[in-house]
Amino acid sequence: MSDREQWGSRIGLILAMAGNAVGLGNFLRFPVQAAQNGGGAFMIPYFVAFLLLAVPLMWVEWAIGRHGGKFNHGSLPGMFDVLWKSKFAKYFGVVGLFTSTIIVIYYTYVESWSLAFSFFSLTKEYFGMDTFASMKGFLDSYQGEGTEYFSNLLPAYIFLAITLALNFYVLSKGISKGIEKFAKIAMPLLLFFAVFLAIYVIFFVGTPDPINHPERSVEAGLAFIWNPKWGLLSESQIWLAAAGQVFFTLSVGMGTLQAYASYLRANNDIALSGLATASVNEFAEVALGGSIAIPLGVAVFGVTATITAATAGTYDLGFVTMPVIFQQLPLGNFIGFIWFFLLFFAGITSSVAMAQPLISFLKERFDFNHRKATLTIGVLIFICVQFVVLWGEHGFLNEMDYWAGTFALVIVALMEVIVFAWIFGIDNAWKELNQGSDIKIPIIFKYIIRYVTPIYLIVILIVWTYQEAIPTFFMDGIPEHEVLVRWGARALMFAIFAILTWMVYAAWNRKTDKKQMER
Repeated sequence: MSDREQWGSRIGLILAMAGNAVGLGNFLRFPVQAAQNGGGAFMIPYFVAFLLLAVPLMWVEWAIGRHGGKFNHGSLPGMFDVLWKSKFAKYFGVVGLFTSTIIVIYYTYVESWSLAFSFFSLTKEYFGMDTFASMKGFLDSYQGEGTEYFSNLLPAYIFLAITLALNFYVLSKGISKGIEKFAKIAMPLLLFFAVFLAIYVIFFVGTPDPINHPERSVEAGLAFIWNPKWGLLSESQIWLAAAGQVFFTLSVGMGTLQAYASYLRANNDIALSGLATASVNEFAEVALGGSIAIPLGVAVFGVTATITAATAGTYDLGFVTMPVIFQQLPLGNFIGFIWFFLLFFAGITSSVAMAQPLISFLKERFDFNHRKATLTIGVLIFICVQFVVLWGEHGFLNEMDYWAGTFALVIVALMEVIVFAWIFGIDNAWKELNQGSDIKIPIIFKYIIRYVTPIYLIVILIVWTYQEAIPTFFMDGIPEHEVLVRWGARALMFAIFAILTWMVYAAWNRKTDKKQMER
């Protein structure tokens, strides 16, 4: 245990944790969810879910991770094993390894789009495609659908290779010299880019066409985000969408916060540090993410057209709508570069966190050295991402995103709060949460963690299963040409889950045999 890595500084830890949370979802998914769910009406259930789900789960994951680190565990199977004295506990933790593994496979590919489009902005590669249809054609061609703009997938592979190389270079350096050092550079740059864009949008865009379209203004966009339509609060979909967003906003349910927290010392504070991380994330998402895409879209196209563009999906807002907007702004290629480079930094600070649980698992349970573990995971992710590159636009990516990046997050969150608050015991849990803390967590959260958060999660899981999971499983409304591809995505996910389950079984048997030999 003495030679296990640890964070070098508190600020490095907070920035790395914040980098884990601040990702593409802050600047793409959040504005899309807000636009699709009534703007200001979305913000009320969003903050309710943040207080009753995100913050409690964030503290729970920090505590589970730090506690697991005491026993040399950096992934959920081992963490559950020490919290719950059952031979089955470790297998429940497989779901945590599964979510982060699947997400990092497709996430790094999407991340590479942002690097590519930052380059395309500087070179004005997409300039001249000033309609949604033509810009969508450009994006599709980059992804291998058609040869109108790109004759093959070589550009996509080049930027994917650069993205993967940067990710695993950072990971190869370890916790303190790699992830922490990178976070100290990337997070300040990310926040600087975001603040720059928010100031530019608010103070320099204004009303682009005040004579013909005075209603198209940044002020109207901000009003749409912040002025609630109270009647919409009775719609369950808005509450579900808000709850879903908070999972993304703090990266809970992925096993990544726990992995980072496992490298804390036993008496390192998690109460104030966790709150500081959540505050940085909320500033990035609400104050900055809410001040860029939607206000800019409303200023250029109006509220109705912006909502229509947002309904096309998260990626269309970022990689279709925004490039069209940039072409209509002074120095639009430079603004576009800043936007996409911001997305790239947001992506890479999250993706390195997603790969860390698997690296920790190989090192701790199979005695891989750090270089071998990092290289092994890098190669496996490169192999698996090929399916996403080749068939992502035919539903492969969306299928992985729904089951691993949405539905499974709720399952992991529900399991961990039950294991921590009920099986480990709320008194033990509360003691663990407050150990070494610089602030006293309000006692109300003891009851929120034990009762409110689990009930909230159970309701979400039941409603999502009925409204979305069952129709999604049976592929209701899915085009016929996508069905086989989506089953292929499911086959890959099932294979990965089965392999991870076997690895957990083999790892514990291996350790047991090793202990018996030592005796």
